Amino acid sequence: MEYEEKVRKDVKQELKMDRKRLINSFKYATYGIIQTYRGEQNLRIHFAVALLVIVFGFLFHISVFEWLVCLILIALVLMAEFFNTAIEYVVDLASPSVHPLAKAAKDTASAGVLMMAIISAIVGLIIFVPKWIEWIGGLL
Repeated sequence: MEYEEKVRKDVKQELKMDRKRLINSFKYATYGIIQTYRGEQNLRIHFAVALLVIVFGFLFHISVFEWLVCLILIALVLMAEFFNTAIEYVVDLASPSVHPLAKAAKDTASAGVLMMAIISAIVGLIIFVPKWIEWIGGLL
């Protein structure tokens, strides 16, 4: 019986949420967002485009499905940029001098962001161009 109580107590302790650790994880993530935003020009561009998509989404009253697509793509592009930045930091740490493999790793990570941004832009055009055409037609 004592063993079972100890096991239950241990399990409860493991499942208990550590508030300080949780708060710190949000603090560190927020710091990562701020640091990356300040240091990465492309992230600022992605944020600006995301803001434009959101504004146009409200102006053109896009459907719920179109909102979901836009928000998922915004998240994917931003995530790709954050992952790219993290990869660049790690590569720079591991290979402070110029090395062909370090360059290839950084270029490949950047290519992933570019591909995600291009695909997102194409989807954005598919969603918004008909709405722009309809809006312009209404002005004429």
